[in-house]
Amino acid sequence: MKFRDTLSNIVDGVGGGLGAVIMGCDGIAIDEYLPESSLDIQALAVEYVAVMNQTRNLAESLGCGSMEEVCISTSAASILIRYVNRDFFLVLVTDRNSSAGKGRFLLRQASLRLREELER
Repeated sequence: MKFRDTLSNIVDGVGGGLGAVIMGCDGIAIDEYLPESSLDIQALAVEYVAVMNQTRNLAESLGCGSMEEVCISTSAASILIRYVNRDFFLVLVTDRNSSAGKGRFLLRQASLRLREELER
């Protein structure tokens, strides 16, 4: 499956999805999907790269295990971030009325598929 197909399945499947991106921990986007949105999801994801890396390192140094996901809620949107592996993560942005649980489920399923593809 192509990366864009995976991202579109997530965004279209959650209801209220604004966009998704697969991003490297180095800040380079692999692919994105934005259905009729002016959202600059790559810029948003780049801003979270340092936060994700610091949070992952903190969790591991405290013995909390490997970080899997982060959920951020703002007054206008929800931002769900899930690691695919140590080098890549997925970002899903939804409107405030979307089901965060469904978004998290779709990200978890997609991360498993993408992990297999990236390891080939």
